[in-house]
Amino acid sequence: MTVTEETKATHVFPVTQVTESRRNAVNFQDLRFGDVFSDHMFELVYKNGKWDNGQIIPYGPVSIMPSANILHYGQGAFEGMKAFTMENGAINVFRLRDHYKRFNDSCKRLNIPSIPEEVFTQAILQLVDLDRQWVPKDKFKSLYLRPFVFATEEFLGLKTSTAYRFYVITGPVGNYYREGINPVKLTTMPDYVRAVKGGVGNAKVPGNYAASLYPAHVAMKEGYSQVLWLDAIERKYVEEVGAMNIFFVIDGKVVTSPLTGTILPGVTRRSVLELCQIWNLPAEERMLSIDELFDAWREGRLTEAFGSGTAAVISPVGVIHHKGETLTLDTEKMGPVAERLYKAITGIHHGTEADPSAWCTVI
Repeated sequence: MTVTEETKATHVFPVTQVTESRRNAVNFQDLRFGDVFSDHMFELVYKNGKWDNGQIIPYGPVSIMPSANILHYGQGAFEGMKAFTMENGAINVFRLRDHYKRFNDSCKRLNIPSIPEEVFTQAILQLVDLDRQWVPKDKFKSLYLRPFVFATEEFLGLKTSTAYRFYVITGPVGNYYREGINPVKLTTMPDYVRAVKGGVGNAKVPGNYAASLYPAHVAMKEGYSQVLWLDAIERKYVEEVGAMNIFFVIDGKVVTSPLTGTILPGVTRRSVLELCQIWNLPAEERMLSIDELFDAWREGRLTEAFGSGTAAVISPVGVIHHKGETLTLDTEKMGPVAERLYKAITGIHHGTEADPSAWCTVI
């Protein structure tokens, strides 16, 4: 029996609908990631110490003043979520509560007023329900959901803003990486760091990603898909990849970095660890040095590497480069652990696998 949380999208927000949908102009057979957007978006405004009632409006430009806080001091946060068409035709928003909690934690770290959970939840459910024809039916595609908030006060000075806007936009997507579900190539960048303890490495905020763009650009020029980030202090402990958490299978055990404040607490990462526990598959969160990783590979004890994330789901890693040495695993296909996880998670997404603990909110 599949365990799901069945929720009706309560239409509590006023809606201004588009006069004509753009859906028919979209080729759903050839979707990339992040360049197509659905007809509507949700808008919520904060001023005078409170959030307004919110509304759903046609997707379109957002107007802010050039002195807005977000443009100068970066006070903003965002989330990444997905909705899927299930085998029975219903729509599933995956791990909605977990994404809300992470979004709220990010807002707290940047001193942004909390958005009530019921507002966040109903905004997403009503928006997805309204644009449900935009949710792809293909098992390997989904509707990406991007909630985000930013400071809009007109003031050139470093202080907490008194005005904000919160939006949710959506769009149908295909695979995140151009390799699809084929193994990707990673490289370390020891001259650069992503985050330090006490910073904002565990929050989903724009600055974390902006700072990673140049190293990622260099990595791509050298033929790699992403940077494998090392810790900022000793520059030797594996932490995460630019767009996903990272896992390794060493001596038959799944190993990943601990949540020490420098990596994002991924929702898919959590799903992987919970599935390992359900399956009695040994898994541990611990510090893993890049030297230990390469030693395990040389000794034949490292059998798989894979990333996890909302965008990529499970992405196998075939190559890791570090200081002139290259570690090579299977460069043609997923390993057995990664494949089992990928099939289980995508099966839960689409209602063909049992939902372990009400991960799916079905509308």
